Amino acid sequence: MRNAKMKTIGLSIRSAAIITGALLFLLVLSTITGCTSLNIKPKVDEFIDAYLKKGKLSGAILIAKDREILLNIGYGTVNSERDVPNTLQTIFRFDSVTKHLSGMVTMQILSIPTTETAQEVESKVDEYIGAYLKMGKFSGSVLIARDGEILLKKGYGMANYEHDVPNTPETKFRLGSVTKQFTSIAIMQLQEKGLLNVNDSIKKYITDYPNGEKITIRHLLTHTSGIPNFTSFTNYRETMMLISPVEKTIERFKDKPLEFAPGEKYKYSNSGYILLGYIVEKASKKSYEEYLKENIFQPLNMTNTGYDHHSPLTKHRASGYSLGGDGLINAPYVDMSIPHGAGALYSTVEDLYIWDRALYTEKLVSKSSLDKIFTPFKENYGYGWQITESFNHKHISHGGGINGFSTYISRYVDDDVCIIVLSNFERSPTQKISKDLTAIVFGEKYELPEERKAIKVDPKTYDAYVGQYEFSPEFTAKITRENDRLFAQSPGQPKYEIFPEGG
Repeated sequence: MRNAKMKTIGLSIRSAAIITGALLFLLVLSTITGCTSLNIKPKVDEFIDAYLKKGKLSGAILIAKDREILLNIGYGTVNSERDVPNTLQTIFRFDSVTKHLSGMVTMQILSIPTTETAQEVESKVDEYIGAYLKMGKFSGSVLIARDGEILLKKGYGMANYEHDVPNTPETKFRLGSVTKQFTSIAIMQLQEKGLLNVNDSIKKYITDYPNGEKITIRHLLTHTSGIPNFTSFTNYRETMMLISPVEKTIERFKDKPLEFAPGEKYKYSNSGYILLGYIVEKASKKSYEEYLKENIFQPLNMTNTGYDHHSPLTKHRASGYSLGGDGLINAPYVDMSIPHGAGALYSTVEDLYIWDRALYTEKLVSKSSLDKIFTPFKENYGYGWQITESFNHKHISHGGGINGFSTYISRYVDDDVCIIVLSNFERSPTQKISKDLTAIVFGEKYELPEERKAIKVDPKTYDAYVGQYEFSPEFTAKITRENDRLFAQSPGQPKYEIFPEGG
């Protein structure tokens, strides 16, 4: 049903066999369109009477649409021996439909949220993204799909602002930490092949790693290893432009003390996924790039996805941008040998949708492995994915950020909804954009972004804002004060001034 909200509650006090009748009743109601309080009762009465005559339903029904109660009535008897009729005041005991016990009440709630048509989605998304374009805070590509149908795939802004090359659905963007979900699939494939086990200690692969016997592959997958995040080191920006084979990158953090005992708690660490990329290479005897190409990208025909390198010419590759004092600037260079299994891939919205579809199948790994990947460990993090709820829908997602790029993929697996946002502005709020686009798809409330203006405040208040901030697992920033000015700096990124704002 489109553009309407209907909630139906059915209560039955017959045996377990009656569940079928109650569920059929609810399914029929879910197909009713254009119902009003005047015309719905005859339809329901006719349907329910058939079950009453068969002795397969007794209970109470309430139907509401758009906050208006269309029908509330009892059917049958609460006590057949004394012919006491069911009413809306009848008290029922509840049990879940799936765990029904004979003689207990069954309850099924069917809520059909407002959903938008493809045309309505595109119109609202264009309006929403258009507001960010005017503010200079988004440039990229977006794909929205529902029930296996692409509702929108579109480019906004420019892939290259120097040559006025527009973004399209075929534009390739660096993914940053969205790479991690591919690394986790590679690990699970290798486990299924018997080449490793997630309970293996990393000492098996790096024999001289300090405390390596205490750290398992599972710890790395779930960010619970205690290994410090090397991209947060103070010297990261000074070294990020230098070629760094994965072994050399591991040397940067290998001898640093653990921040906590492995498994004790969660703390996001790119270092862990660098190690996982290395373990993929050791177990498979192939380079990380080669393994993913042969075992993930080629089997899925993801022809526009790969390990990014600076030198080769790559068709339709977007340039990445940062925001400087006078507007856009080319993002600082990072040698792509560094991010490796933590963030070195590029892709398109179209290819990432192929990826989404594959994760509903066993094309890459078994259902058992997928279940492990999508089971949260600590802080709602599984293997390369965050598992949360958004708008009361199960939400499996991950974001990414790397010099010049910001990315986010959202999967609402119980609703078969996928939203992919890729941007070549490193400070673009792709997570917020993804959430608001979700609201559009589910018919929930959202607000159009508005330009905010800098306001004057007493600089003495700035001290309260100084410190280290984590805006998401893969996006942290350090806020500092220099005289009467505030600055923010993310790991590996240039420092930029920030201002108090008002609406």
